[in-house]
Amino acid sequence: MQKNNGFSLIELLVVIAIVGTLAAVAIPSYNDYITRGKVAEATSALSDGRVKMEQFFQDNRTYLGGPAPAATANFTYSSNPPVPTATTYTITATGTGGMLGYTFTIDQNNAKTTTAPAGWALASGNPAACWVVKKKSC
Repeated sequence: MQKNNGFSLIELLVVIAIVGTLAAVAIPSYNDYITRGKVAEATSALSDGRVKMEQFFQDNRTYLGGPAPAATANFTYSSNPPVPTATTYTITATGTGGMLGYTFTIDQNNAKTTTAPAGWALASGNPAACWVVKKKSC
């Protein structure tokens, strides 16, 4: 009698099906995890920018000339209006590269907004009146 070595075609197809199912679940979860990490970059820089603007205001009694966060790997930052007024400012983080479509803002009243792609937007619509830090959640 001859002994067979190796795998049968059925065994190979079962393994491929299992690996495919695991990949179908794992890859989207991993992508969401990476995106959440990049979102934290923006929210952290905006929070830090707000603290620095408030410190500047305490020292100078105006937001004019206040510091703005420096660009990071996935976001650029700007003041809106381009130059803050004496009593108001809005700092905006705009996504670049893989984060295109994501925009986060904060103002002198600590009002936060998010504009995000459809998969991340809140059910109530876009922009959200908070920072959306993971899918459909503030």
